[in-house]
Amino acid sequence: MLIQGKNLIGFAQSGRGAKTFQGFNPRTASALEPLFHEADQSEIDHALELAAKAAVTLRALSAEKRADFLLAIRDEILALGDVLVERAVQESGLDTARLTGERDRTTNQLKLFADIVKEGSWVDARIDTPLPDRKPLPRPDIRRMLRPIGPVAVFGASNFPLAFSVAGGDTASAFAAGNPVVVKGHPAHPGTSELVAAAIVKAVKSQGLPEGTFSLLHGTSPEVSLAVVRHPETRAVAFTGSGKAGRALFDTAAQRPHPIPVYAEMGSTNPFFVMPSAIQGKAPALAEALFKSVTLGVGQFCTCPGLVFGVESEDFSSFVQKLGECFEQATPGTMLNAGVAKGYDQRFHSASSVKSVTTRKSANAAAIERTEGQPGVFVANAATWLVNHTLHEEIFGPATVVVRCASAAEVMQCAEKIDGTLTATIHGNADELAANGALIDLLTRKAGRLIFNGFPTGVEVGYAMHHGGPYPATSDEKFTSVGSAAILRFARPVCYQNFPESLLPPELRKANPRGILRNIDGLLTRDPL
Repeated sequence: MLIQGKNLIGFAQSGRGAKTFQGFNPRTASALEPLFHEADQSEIDHALELAAKAAVTLRALSAEKRADFLLAIRDEILALGDVLVERAVQESGLDTARLTGERDRTTNQLKLFADIVKEGSWVDARIDTPLPDRKPLPRPDIRRMLRPIGPVAVFGASNFPLAFSVAGGDTASAFAAGNPVVVKGHPAHPGTSELVAAAIVKAVKSQGLPEGTFSLLHGTSPEVSLAVVRHPETRAVAFTGSGKAGRALFDTAAQRPHPIPVYAEMGSTNPFFVMPSAIQGKAPALAEALFKSVTLGVGQFCTCPGLVFGVESEDFSSFVQKLGECFEQATPGTMLNAGVAKGYDQRFHSASSVKSVTTRKSANAAAIERTEGQPGVFVANAATWLVNHTLHEEIFGPATVVVRCASAAEVMQCAEKIDGTLTATIHGNADELAANGALIDLLTRKAGRLIFNGFPTGVEVGYAMHHGGPYPATSDEKFTSVGSAAILRFARPVCYQNFPESLLPPELRKANPRGILRNIDGLLTRDPL
C-alpha cells in the first residue's frame, strides 16, 4: 500500500498545509519517504465538523452494528499484512517480534471491545420503578444509562505505534462507546499511522457509517494538538505521553468556554519494594529479573520500575551489587526517536550528577548516530534521595534508581514522598505483606495497580486491569486507559424520567430486549420489568 503523506479527513485525503515533515529511522538516522503535510486550521475544523455530524448517527447505532465495525477494523488491520509491521519497525526502532505482538494486542483489543458492546451491560442501566401511592410524594419512573459523549480526540503515543496509537485502546474504546474519533498521529511514526488510518476508513465505508466517523491529522507543531483540543466540537481527549505535553492539553481544555475532560497518562516511576525474604539466598536471581524488567523495550514502557527501595543488609548489598553488574554488562539500545534519546540523556546526566549518587552504567557508550540509550543504575541512600527531587522523577529509558534505606521506617518515609504512579510492586512473602499494612495502605493511595512478587512491565488487556493512577501519573485517577473499563471515559449518564416506552433506548425498555444486566430498584437482574 502506497503511503501518501496526507491527512485523512473523513473519506478524503488532504494536504493543504504548507508545513511538511518526514518520518525518521532511528537505527539508521535517515529520513523516510514521503513528505507528510501538517494539518492546517481549515483541515482541523473540517475533521471536527464532520465528526460532529457523524456523532448524531453513531449515537443511534445499534450495539450489534458498533461491534461489527470494531471487528471490521480488526480485519482491515490484519489485511495490511507485513507492510504495516515493516513500516513500524522502520519508524520506531523496535524489532519485528515486538511489533508483531503489538499488532496482535491491537486487534485483540478491538475484539475485546466488540464483545463488551455485544454483551451490553457496560451501559450501567438503572431503573427506579414508579411509586404512585408513595407519601408524601409519589416517585416517578426514573431510568438512567450511559450514552456516547461525542467526538473524541485521540493522541498517539511514541512508545506504542500500534497499541496506543491510531487504532489503539483509546480509539477502540471511544468507538465502542458510540463516538466518532479524530486522531492526532504521533509525528515519530506518520507512515504507520497513515496505514492504520486507511484501514479504519475502509472499515467505516464497508459498514456504511457516516464519513466523519474517523479522521487522521498529522503535525509536529504543538499548535496542531492545541487547536484540536480547543475546537468546540471536541468533547473529550485521550493522551499518552510526557507530563509537559499532557499538562498543556489539560490546561487548554480547562480554559475553553466549555471545558472538556482530558484523560492523560503522563509517565510513572513505578516504585519497587524489596522485602528481606525476597533476597535471602536469591538476591542475584531477583536482580537479574529486575534488570530485564527495567531494560525491556530499552526501558520505554510507562510501567518501567524506576525506583527500587530496600533495607540495608548483606543480602540487599548483594542484590545491589548484582544489579550494577547487570547494567555494566548491558548493551545500549536504539530508542524510539531522537527526542526521546535526548530527553533520556539529559535525565541520565542529571541523576548521575547528584552528589553522593553512585552510577553504574553500560561499559559500552551509546552511539548517538543510532539514537541509542545507555543503560544505567543510580544508587543513593535514603537521605540523599529524600532531598533531591531529580531522583524522584521518571527517567524514561533503560535506567532505575536504587534507594538504600536504614530501616523499615525510612522505607515508609521515602514511600510518603513518592508521586502518584501507575504501579507499585512488593517482593517478599505473605507474612511480610501482612506486617506492612501501613505501607500497603499508603501505596493504594499512591498507585493504580499493586503487584506482589511480579513485575509491572506487561499490562494485561482484560476486564479487571486498571492502568491509571493519581496525578502526575494521569490527569484523572478514576479511569483506566487499558482494559474493558476504558470505555467509561467516553460515555456520560443520561436520565429519562416518565418517558414513553417507545422513545426509550432498548437497554431501558421494560422487556429488556438485549438481555443485559440492569439495576432495578436496587437489585441486579436480567429479567424484564
